[in-house]
Amino acid sequence: MIYKNYPMVSRVVFGRGSFNQLDEILSPKRKGRNAPFIFYVDDVFKGNHWLTSRITLSYKDKIIYIPTKEEPKTDQIDQLVEDIILEYSELPSGIIGIGGGIVLDTAKAVSLMLTNKGESKDYQGWDLVKNPAIYHVGIPTLSGTGAEVSRTTILTGPVRKLGINSDYTPFDQVILDPELTKDVPKDQWFYTGMDCFIHCVESLTGTYLNAFSQSYGEKAYELCKEIFLEDTLTKEEAQDKLMMASWHGGMSIAYSQVGVAHAMSYGLGYLLGVKHGIGNCIVFDHLEEYYPEGVAIFKQMKAKHNIELPQGICANLAPDEFDKMIDVALSLEPLWENAIGKNWKNIITREKLLELYKKM
Repeated sequence: MIYKNYPMVSRVVFGRGSFNQLDEILSPKRKGRNAPFIFYVDDVFKGNHWLTSRITLSYKDKIIYIPTKEEPKTDQIDQLVEDIILEYSELPSGIIGIGGGIVLDTAKAVSLMLTNKGESKDYQGWDLVKNPAIYHVGIPTLSGTGAEVSRTTILTGPVRKLGINSDYTPFDQVILDPELTKDVPKDQWFYTGMDCFIHCVESLTGTYLNAFSQSYGEKAYELCKEIFLEDTLTKEEAQDKLMMASWHGGMSIAYSQVGVAHAMSYGLGYLLGVKHGIGNCIVFDHLEEYYPEGVAIFKQMKAKHNIELPQGICANLAPDEFDKMIDVALSLEPLWENAIGKNWKNIITREKLLELYKKM
């Protein structure tokens, strides 16, 4: 057995208001006047003085607002990289992502592609990246995706939706400031929180499970139940705990894998552009067969928070469109092996996936 030597985020600050320390964290990393810090900020914060006034720009530093209607695409990453190369004479001192999973993944992908030749679509997969990324910092403003701690950046490419999974992907520095999540709309809060809950269910019931993943997964699972089912927490406590659940949920995947919901949700994302959190919820709602206990708890949480999931999103799809989604889902082999076991190909047939997608 060869064990993977996984990288972790080497530095993390946690605490309400810790975002105020951004400047002192970054300044020792500045490489000179011509090596800027590039801040990718979720465009929901455009004109939000409360957040943007705390980003200090010096020399050639720049804020770029990232639209989050759609998840990051490989050609979008390539364009951002090209913009930096054309505009600056030196590589940036660092890339800082401030936002939800989309923005964090964008920051990770750009920091990798600045030091690796070619196009980002060529790196979709496992351990294809050759050179370390430039310094990159993650500051989540949403809790649940685990993007702040994972070794992947999920991109939709011309052929597939698949992450750049590599040892060079994780952030060098993360700032966890629960205060930054205070204005998240309720449905978004729920879908992203459920991304974390589903990470845990898939990790804890998978064949890849080991004590490392289990210890993180169980903690995040407990936190999610406390946040979404009990009425014992203040708003601030719930924000703090969901941020930690996201971290632990992301860590629980490091030595294991996700499963059926993520694999099928990638299909929805690739074909229909359904965002990851809500896509996971739409799929998970129909997976009693694989995760009976997890789905039952999920349905309780959904009822408690009056969440209505979109119905019938696959109702009018043509056979070739179903085929595309099934192709994407089936290409995620490690996820199926974790969910079902080594003989998954005998169990998870195209017909089975078609039947499930038709329910959504």
